[in-house]
Amino acid sequence: METILAALITGAVTLIGVLIANSRSQAVTDTKLEELTREVRAHNNFAQRVPVLEEKINVANHRISDLEERSKCNETSY
Repeated sequence: METILAALITGAVTLIGVLIANSRSQAVTDTKLEELTREVRAHNNFAQRVPVLEEKINVANHRISDLEERSKCNETSY
């Protein structure tokens, strides 16, 4: 009878220890998942903005080329 009681107490203490360790591990996993989610959102935002920036750079380069051509035309007309 004593051995059964000792085994039950040992099993209960072990179960409680496992549950506590599991909850702590889950908290760490949740924190890491939140951090990764934040990083992915930041990366996605950056990935969406890059094509817009590329288009703006192309427009700016085109305008610069136009200004350079106008400047050359004005210099030759004097």
